[in-house]
Formats: sequence, structure tokens, C-alpha cells
Amino acid sequence: MDKVLSLLGLSARGRNLVSGEFSTEKAVKEGKAFLVIVGADASDNTKKMFTNMCEYRSIPIYFYASKEELGRAIGKEMRASVAVLNEGMAANIIKHLENQK
Repeated sequence: MDKVLSLLGLSARGRNLVSGEFSTEKAVKEGKAFLVIVGADASDNTKKMFTNMCEYRSIPIYFYASKEELGRAIGKEMRASVAVLNEGMAANIIKHLENQK
């Protein structure tokens, strides 16, 4: 199992994650997101919107996995974006994302 996806699943079960464009955007704008992950196969429009939003607020953003994999990891349907709301968990996930580069 992919470590990043299993950590996202753990975050979701611990209520430290929101998913879907609307919820992710809301978390970013309210300053609750410590990490945003957008599916690598999300539309260019979606990627651009979240990139701009996150850069403006200095929130790390990664393009990772497919929308289907992101959704499956957190026990939902396809999700183009997720936001991690726990700082420690976000740092842990970022560490794994960086190791995979």
C-alpha cells in the first residue's frame, strides 16, 4: 500500500481531512489547511486554481495519485482534491511525498 495514501486514509478516519473541491477551497481560505493534495489527473483549471490559492497563502500543494486513488484512500468516490487539517500529519505526509520524488 502507498504510504501517502494510507496516511490520507488515517487522516480521514481521524477527521483531520476534508475532500472535494468545495471543502478543500473552504479549508484553504479559512486557514485550516496545512497541506493540499490535488489528483495528478485533475483538470488544468482545478490545478491552477488550487496552485494560486495555496501559493498566495503559503500552503504546500502537491499533485499526487489519481482522483480515483485519492477517493479510494479516504473511503469515498473520486476526489480531485483533499486538504489535511492537522499540522503534524501534514508534515508527515509531506516527508513521504518528498521521499518519492
